[in-house]
Amino acid sequence: MSIELKLGDLVWAKMKGFSPWPGRVAIPTPELKPPKKANNMQCIYFFGTNNYAWIEEHNIKPYQEHKDQLIKSCKTAAFKEAVNQIEEYIENPEKFGDLDDHARNPEEEFDKLKDVMDEDSSEDKEEKTEDGAAPTPEIKKKSSTPKIRLGISKVKPIKRSSSAGLKATPRKRMKSHLSRSYTDSDMANDKPSMLNHSFSKKSSLLQRPSNILRPDTPPLDLENVSETLLEKNIKASEMKFGFLGLGIMGSGIVKNLLNSGHKVVVWNRTGAKCKDFEKVGATIAVTPCDVVEEADITFSCVADPQAAKEMVFGNCGVLHCPSLEGKGYVEMTSIDADTSHDIVEAISGKGGRYLEAQIQGSKTQAEEGTLIVLAAGDRALFDDCQSCFKAMSKNSFYLGDIGNASKMNSVLQVVGGVSLAALAEGLALADRAGLSQADLLDVLALTPLASPHLILKGRAMIESSYSTHQPLTHMQKDLKLALALGDALEQSLPLTATTNEIFKHAKRLGYANHDVAAVYIRARF
Repeated sequence: MSIELKLGDLVWAKMKGFSPWPGRVAIPTPELKPPKKANNMQCIYFFGTNNYAWIEEHNIKPYQEHKDQLIKSCKTAAFKEAVNQIEEYIENPEKFGDLDDHARNPEEEFDKLKDVMDEDSSEDKEEKTEDGAAPTPEIKKKSSTPKIRLGISKVKPIKRSSSAGLKATPRKRMKSHLSRSYTDSDMANDKPSMLNHSFSKKSSLLQRPSNILRPDTPPLDLENVSETLLEKNIKASEMKFGFLGLGIMGSGIVKNLLNSGHKVVVWNRTGAKCKDFEKVGATIAVTPCDVVEEADITFSCVADPQAAKEMVFGNCGVLHCPSLEGKGYVEMTSIDADTSHDIVEAISGKGGRYLEAQIQGSKTQAEEGTLIVLAAGDRALFDDCQSCFKAMSKNSFYLGDIGNASKMNSVLQVVGGVSLAALAEGLALADRAGLSQADLLDVLALTPLASPHLILKGRAMIESSYSTHQPLTHMQKDLKLALALGDALEQSLPLTATTNEIFKHAKRLGYANHDVAAVYIRARF
């Protein structure tokens, strides 16, 4: 249902790819040119950013009517600041001055200034008494501001120009925690979206936080067996397997282990995640040490090298198990070769067997059982894990000595990370040039550069769909590990270094836990 909007109305304005943001129907600034298809569009002033943009009316809702619903749509500090500002504006609008002062007519302003000075000049004459005495205290008290005692002819000339060239009376603006306008809006036309944007002159990209809410990860259907897994016709090993970490990747892997008939003991930092797996046949252990004690072979799949070390060396970790004799430990966390060597020394020192098994793929591949496993270390342990590798992957490679799998994973992540950054910049350039990003992906899909992964991530970029399949922070971590490997081998990696900085910047903008496709935000702005 359409609503009738008028100047000054307080609203929620929604732009593509961004959460609804508190704003006010306003007069556009001189530099904010209306789009060619300006029908049913309003100029909105955004609280918090102090910027303006054209928004289609169907993306605008009354502020008070939808406040309870939309005030919870984003949890960033910038969003909260914007809400605080609009609430303060409702209570005390005078504090914000005239938000439409940029629309004042400079000729009228000049005439008003002349009238004020004429009045001041007249008051000065009246303050003199007939005998030349000083004005009485009562008359002095009439105005607390200094009087201008110069005639109009002596006033410094005011340059007259067009409204675009003459700045209006400055108003006091609230300090903004957003340094760039949230105006990545794709209108119905195919013109560059930047034509409808008004960026703050005081903007600073490095301080611009995120306001795109990360979509919730849909719950994993543990009872649904994928067609891929059924086609594999796996004969499960009789051994008992342990699994540490039920994150994005671990959950999908354990699901396939259970659905293929393996006996699995699980542990996770957040115990609540284990309950769902218990319902479909998993056994829950209290600590990592308990998992290793119960299982013949234990897999670890956690966030980073530090977390991987804590599983082994930390309180109630693997090394606290009374005996590791004959037990296997498989590290699936993306780690560096040095960390892998530290772990194998500790495990082997207590009689255990160790295998590093790096995985290539994301959430979707983990759930479908189509990952790629890169293994190195104990060959006998690699063979013992074959039924598990078959359940979780479409292929597994044995690469020899400890460290080789980690190095291979780093090399592959360099190629993947640089490719994603290049795709993001290409899409941003296409947008700025007025080209259809969808057309770009269609053309790309027909070229030798075609890649299902890049096309999928490209779709996510242009749709601003950043539901996490591979966390952006994990990609940046892998790039950092690759740079460390390059330093150790004295191999120059300039493209990797640049790409690492791009992902680091995206993390600073607030997209660490979004999907890697969110690197587009860094490229676009």
